[in-house]
Amino acid sequence: MNPNLSDWDDDLPSEPEEAYQDLLRALRRKSGFGLFFVQCTPGEADKFIIKLPQEIPQKKIAVLRLIEAIDNLYQPVAEFVKDKQVEILLITGLEYSLYKYEKRSFGEITEGQFSNLTSVPHILNHLNQQRESFRDDFPISFVFILRSFSINYFIHRAPDFFDWRSGVFELPTTPEVVEQESNRLLLQGDYEEYLKLSPEQKIEKILEIKDLLAERHQTENCKANLLLELGSLLITVKEYEAAIVSYDQALKIKVDKHEAWYNRGNALKNLGRNEEAIISYDQAIQIQPNDYKTWNKRGIALSNLGRYQEAITSYDKTLKLQPNYDWAWYNRGIALRNLGCNKEAIASYEQALKIQPDKHEAWYNRGIALYNLGCKEEAIISYNRVVKINPNKHEAWNNRGIVLDDLGRYEEAIASYEQVLKIKPHSHQAWYNKACSYALKGNIEQALEKLQKAISLNHDQCIKWAKADSDFDSIRQDKCFQALIQ
Repeated sequence: MNPNLSDWDDDLPSEPEEAYQDLLRALRRKSGFGLFFVQCTPGEADKFIIKLPQEIPQKKIAVLRLIEAIDNLYQPVAEFVKDKQVEILLITGLEYSLYKYEKRSFGEITEGQFSNLTSVPHILNHLNQQRESFRDDFPISFVFILRSFSINYFIHRAPDFFDWRSGVFELPTTPEVVEQESNRLLLQGDYEEYLKLSPEQKIEKILEIKDLLAERHQTENCKANLLLELGSLLITVKEYEAAIVSYDQALKIKVDKHEAWYNRGNALKNLGRNEEAIISYDQAIQIQPNDYKTWNKRGIALSNLGRYQEAITSYDKTLKLQPNYDWAWYNRGIALRNLGCNKEAIASYEQALKIQPDKHEAWYNRGIALYNLGCKEEAIISYNRVVKINPNKHEAWNNRGIVLDDLGRYEEAIASYEQVLKIKPHSHQAWYNKACSYALKGNIEQALEKLQKAISLNHDQCIKWAKADSDFDSIRQDKCFQALIQ
């Protein structure tokens, strides 16, 4: 390995404009095989590709655009240059092959660290091993157009190939280019859209933002907005600690940035740090007192702490600002039920259902509250609505079975538990409840068979239940039952 790799940035002149002119001179002079690495943003890359043939009209220039991850570059190059007269080959899109094999956590990406320098993406291992073939078979100048992240990959994971470089050049960046690239990312920024991205696409976005944050022409206001987007991306992959760091950095720039306090609260809440989350929500509310969503999330954090009455006050504030916010009515119902106020909880769930009739969560919790009040037939109606809207809600099928057992409708209860087991075959609770149904209807053989299955799935819990459960009173003295619960 080249002992001077850590000094690779000596290749970069102090001024990017000077680097660009050096690159042009080197490409004009170079004949035969050469390796050039150009560091720039995607927007700059597009301009460079258009401009270079105008700057060096005497050279035959072609562009190989990679649009997906590859493990072998030799073959695409061979096919691309076949029957073409090419002196300079520009290559873009190699990042796709690096994203695919990136093993760092998202949190580490924000810090620019490598988790395992011995892990080499297939494409770079291929370049290390095939560098002589590239030199001997392609008497052309290769120009790899990359971001700083990708160049770091070459330094650390393709040192043999990188050591043959003719130079590393950083293209000049203007304030206008930085603003344009930043605005492009900010306009594309949308949490719901981030959720749809593949892990590789999320890494790509994170690294784009990271590069722009480090740009010398970046404005403080734009930096704060980019840090917000970075936080949102990190939340989509549950890297909450890293997201909080990002929001804290945004707040150092702009302390009254409401979205940063709000999103910071969400990240803290997701980590179970509800007291800290409430402080963040309170900060957001100080800046924007009429943001009903912040009041709602504040209520959830209070509920998580068991402070249900305070949570209800927060939900009431939400509903004063936005009376048709179904989630606030639903969350208010949860807090009321936890206080034992089942009638009031049902009224809240029904308000949510007036706004969103197919809100299966509200139907489900309405069923629980009705059961608590002894309204079992109505509870079944609620659970029926749940499974009609969401047939895979196994908790609703299970609760429905319990209510049916209470009503002595054992065959229907068993059918309900069977629906649970279609969705969740290893549910020890469903197997246990099914055993109870058979015991209650006097089918001892089936009861013991289902109980044995439940015990095999969760030994300690099911034995504990069986020892105390009155549903098994009719078979408690049975030797086989006694053997099972010992």
